[in-house]
Amino acid sequence: MGAILAIQSVSPEIAQWSIWDYDRVARGEMAGWVAEDDGEVSGFLIARQIVSDLEILNFAVRPDIRRRGIGKALLETVLVWGRSLESESALLEVRASNLAALQFYEQQGFRTTGRRPRYYTAPLEDALVLHLKLV
Repeated sequence: MGAILAIQSVSPEIAQWSIWDYDRVARGEMAGWVAEDDGEVSGFLIARQIVSDLEILNFAVRPDIRRRGIGKALLETVLVWGRSLESESALLEVRASNLAALQFYEQQGFRTTGRRPRYYTAPLEDALVLHLKLV
């Protein structure tokens, strides 16, 4: 868990979860994946299925090794998992100012479908809601 918290600490654009939040993943309340690069954790993605949707809850790759396909591979793995559970769509929230993430998700086929005012704190910011049809 230390490696995931380390990635989170250098990724202020993602949701800043507590150890308790990640313990919920370990208890099976959510699903989690990690990517490794040279034996070290290089990224992670946390998701869950809610009714017919796959919800991506938290997702980051170490900043020093971004744009090498690690995030795309994690996302593709999770989308395969969602389809295996017969999820109809994938959804997530992203900071409105996170242009790199918005471009990444758009390249993967996600579309902006809504806005959640003042969704994020530290700093206070709107979230954009993104969806991807899986079926």
